[in-house]
Amino acid sequence: MISFNYELDFTLVDEDKYTSWIEAILESEGFIEGEINYIFCTDEYLHKINVDYLDHDTYTDIISFDYTEGKIISGDIFISIDRVKENALELGVLFSEELLRVMSHGILHYCGYLDKSEAEELLMRSKEDEKIKLFHVEQ
Repeated sequence: MISFNYELDFTLVDEDKYTSWIEAILESEGFIEGEINYIFCTDEYLHKINVDYLDHDTYTDIISFDYTEGKIISGDIFISIDRVKENALELGVLFSEELLRVMSHGILHYCGYLDKSEAEELLMRSKEDEKIKLFHVEQ
């Protein structure tokens, strides 16, 4: 089950479309949907999680807690809408596109993709681009 939770004045338009898209990502990678929770929040909310749970005193756009078991993908994905908006401005892209990138990024981590090395980051970006295109395909 995929659920969307909001800790700020923001909601996704047409949650069903996002759910179908995330399901398509999982299927395309050969995984099964478990319990996936997206929590949309502010910079301050996510900063506190970063400090309290990861001991990082920095702002970030996404933090994910992975509960995947085998091929069943489960986890909590926290996304700072403030950061996504700022990233979109800095990168010169639409907010909606940057949001898709960050949302797919969390799922791709659960599927085993990393982004620590330059090669891993290049593969992650390529996979994000591939999965963003799936959103624009009628499910």
